[in-house]
Amino acid sequence: MRTLTLAAVVLCLGTGAEAATLRNATSLAAPVVRLSDLFDDAGTNADRVLGPGPGPGGRIVVESAQLGAIARQFEVDWRPVSSGDRAVLDRPGRTLRLEEALEPIRAALADAGAPPGFELELTDFVPPLVPPEGKLRVQVTKLDYDTTAGRFGATLSVAGETMTPLALRVVGRAEETAELPVAASRLLIGTVLRADDLRMARVRVSQLHNEMARRPDEAVGMQIRRQMMPGQPLAVSDLTRPALVQRNATVLMQLDTAGLSLTGQGQALEAGAAGERIRVLNTVSHAVIEAEVTGLNRVRVDPDGTPIIAAARASQVVVR
Repeated sequence: MRTLTLAAVVLCLGTGAEAATLRNATSLAAPVVRLSDLFDDAGTNADRVLGPGPGPGGRIVVESAQLGAIARQFEVDWRPVSSGDRAVLDRPGRTLRLEEALEPIRAALADAGAPPGFELELTDFVPPLVPPEGKLRVQVTKLDYDTTAGRFGATLSVAGETMTPLALRVVGRAEETAELPVAASRLLIGTVLRADDLRMARVRVSQLHNEMARRPDEAVGMQIRRQMMPGQPLAVSDLTRPALVQRNATVLMQLDTAGLSLTGQGQALEAGAAGERIRVLNTVSHAVIEAEVTGLNRVRVDPDGTPIIAAARASQVVVR
C-alpha cells in the first residue's frame, strides 16, 4: 500500500502542470486585460478576460495581494513571494495626427457649403491618444457651421478595432482663400521681378486689404516699391514699372517736329518709368520742361509744350 501511494505521488509530480510565472511588465495590444497578460502558463483559463484595460498611453499596476486573489480564483499555480510582487500593464498609444482630424472635417464643411479651396484652422485642438496599431475611423457626427463668419463646431467620432470609441468636440474656422502669386524669397525694395521670384500659393482672403496681382504676368517685369517677405502676396500699389531714368541722371532730350529732329542734354529732376512724364532741366537754356520717358536715360519733349519754369527762374532751381 505504501509503495502504491508513493508511486502515485511520483506519477502526479511527473505529469503535473508547470507552475505559472508572473509577468512583471506587459504591453497590451487590446482594450481588455486577460489572465495571460498577468501570468505565463496560466492554464486553461489563460484567455479569460479579467476586465477593461487602460486607454492608449495608460497604465495599470496590479499589486501582490490582488495577484494572489486572481491566481486563486482562476486556479493558477502561483503564489506571491513577497509584497513587492506586482504586474505593470502598459497600453501603447500615439497622438491622433492633425490631418486625421482635418480630413473628415474638410469633407463635412465642403458638403455644408464652404467656399472652394478654403483653409481649415482648429482652435485649441488637443489630440487624443489612440492605439498605434489598426486602422482608425474618424467621422463627423455633428456639424454646426456659420457660413457668414466661417466658424464651425464639430463632434468627431474616433473608433478602431482595438480601442473604445471616443467622441471629440472641436471648433475652428474655415477661411476662404485665393490662389495668388507670392514672393518666393525675400525681395529687396527696387527689385525688378522675374518669373523665378514668384510662386503660386493660396492666401487667406481676410488678409487681403488692397487690390492684388492675380497672375504672375501682372507682376513679372515690374519693380517693387517696398521689401517683400517669402509668401507675401503682391499688392498692385506696391508694383511700378522699372525706372528708366533716375533722379539727377543726365538724359538725352529729343524734340521731333515736321521734318526736323533735335537732340540735347538735360538733367532729370525726378525718376520715371517708360511712358511717364517727368521734369527735366535743359542744361543749355536752364529752363525746366516736362518730357516723356522713352528709354534708358532718354526723354521726348513735346514741340508744343511750354517750359514749366522759365530760364531765368530755372537758374535758381537747386537739384539735390
